[in-house]
This record gives sequence, structure tokens and C-alpha cells, in this order.
Amino acid sequence: MRSSYPGFVLRRLGQAVVVVLLAYIATFVVISVLPGDPVSGILNNPENGFSPEQVDQIVSYYKLDQPVPVQLWESLSRFLTGDLGVSLRTNLPVAPMIGQVAASTFSLAGAALVIALVLAFAVGYGAHALPRWAGRDLLRAFPSLFLSVPNYVVGLLVLIFFSFQLHLFSVIDSETPVGTFFAALTLAIPVSAQLAEVIIANLDHESTQEYATVARSRGLTQAGLFVRHLLKPASLPVVTVIALIVGELLGGAVLTEQIFGRNGLGSLVQQSVTTQDTPVLQAVVSLSAVVFVVVNLVADLVYPLLDPRVRLTETRARATVPAPGRVPGPFAPSGLSTPKAG
Repeated sequence: MRSSYPGFVLRRLGQAVVVVLLAYIATFVVISVLPGDPVSGILNNPENGFSPEQVDQIVSYYKLDQPVPVQLWESLSRFLTGDLGVSLRTNLPVAPMIGQVAASTFSLAGAALVIALVLAFAVGYGAHALPRWAGRDLLRAFPSLFLSVPNYVVGLLVLIFFSFQLHLFSVIDSETPVGTFFAALTLAIPVSAQLAEVIIANLDHESTQEYATVARSRGLTQAGLFVRHLLKPASLPVVTVIALIVGELLGGAVLTEQIFGRNGLGSLVQQSVTTQDTPVLQAVVSLSAVVFVVVNLVADLVYPLLDPRVRLTETRARATVPAPGRVPGPFAPSGLSTPKAG
């Protein structure tokens, strides 16, 4: 029996909520429950200068004098209402602290994703359409080259060439639009390699299909074939890959911020690790998990809308694509059947 799209959406939403809750619980256990609780260590350390009254307030706020299930329920309840706790380093609410720097990190990651897509499609098109003498084989080698170079090496090369030699931006103020572009370029290069590999592989596959042969026989140019017939089917797997590389973008953004001296989640995490500010660390990890789950949820929900061949089954909450040679839809030729969810 074919399931409805609203039912598919509800199942995916339920799965996403469960994953976020499990991620938060796991983070809470690792940071707050394992032996050597850093919160108690910070409060009991006389070098941190907490007065007995302040210690009592923090213990009461985090329910440290209560059993672990009570602490977890209190922490999870606050998280669900947007209360991320209070920093042990600054004694300020964690949510505003993250809000002040998250915009810089997310803008960097977003810009890197856009640049990575442009680079990936440019390399993919060139590796597929250019003649051999124009460097087609060289372009096919670019993804492996980009993946083999560490992110920090790319960042140092960008700094040396574009900042120190060409003076296009200043490392003292790297949050200008030009500085953001080159920081995003540093983050985008290794990410674009993964996307380019997927695009090249799918372009090679789609170009051998019968519809591509028919289009060429009608005199369609290579560029026209790419834009009108090959681009969309070759781009569909990119949606899935983008969802998978979100974690790499966020993690790479933290490292890139350190290289370029940008004030973002990277600097906040570094300070929190140094001072063992566990409420901030738990909030950052939990929010990163939320972002990752949301992006993957969006990809899951969008993919069936982009590809009409996708079928949704009630027994398995995932999208499946019919095997090659089976033509979906009401215009399937005689002798071919449309895929049915069973």
C-alpha cells in the first residue's frame, strides 16, 4: 500500500526528535555524569573564587544535589524551552553567548557551501564536457588532490598568498566580506572535492542513458545536453551528500576560524575547553546535533519532491528509487510497470 507524503513527513519528524533527544542525553552523560564531574571540580576549586553562596546557587540551579535522573530531566526541560544554562566562566546565560558568535560561524559555513557547489559543478562539467586536450583528465584528478590536502594547509596557503602577498584582506580584520570569502574558500575546497566526485560519477552514468543518445542525435550541443537533460538527474544525489557534509562544514568552520582569527563558535569552544566550561560545551554540541539532524531531515523531505521515481513505503521509512529500466509514472510504455510500494 502506497503511503502518503504527510505520513512520511510525520515519521521523519518523529525520528528526528528521537535522534536529537538521544544526542542530548549522550552529551549529558559524557560531560556531566562520568567520574570526575568537571562542574563539581570547578566549584570546589578555590582558585576559581566561587563564594559558598554562589556555589549553593549553582548547585541548586543544576540540581547537583539530586539524583542523576532528576538532573537529566531538569537539564533536558531547560534545553527544550531554549534555556541552555549559565556559563561557569562568565556567569552569563549560555544562549546569548552562543547567539553572539553563531551568526559568524553559520555565515562562514553557508558561504563555504555555496562556493563548494560552484566549484564542484564547474569541475564536474569540465571533467565531463571538455575535450582531453583542454585538461579534462586533469580536472578529474582535482577531487583527489583537494581531499588529500588538509584544511589548515589550504588556509595557510590562502593567508600567505592573498593576504600577505596580494594584500586583498587583513588578518587583523578577517571578518570583512573579502576576508569571509577567502575563509569560506579555504573551507569549501575539500568539501567541493566530495561533491565533484559525485557529480562526475553521475554525469558519466547519465550521459550513457538512451535519452542522452537521442538528444545528441537531434543535434543538441554538449552544453545544451548538460543544462536541459543531465544537470537535474546528476544533481539529485548532491542533495544527500550536502546533508552528510554539514557536520564537516561546522567542524571545519571551527578550525578555519582559528586559522583566520575569526570570532565564532571556534573561539568560544576553545575558551570553554580551556576553562572546562561544561554548560557551554554541552550547549554547542547539542545545537550542532540539532543543526545536523534538521539539515538531514530537510534533505529527506525534499528528495521525494525532486525525484518522481521515489516511492515511500510504510514498512520502511525511507525513500527508494526504482531499478534502472523501469519507467515511473502514468506514461510508462507498454510492457513496463510502474514501481509499487509493497
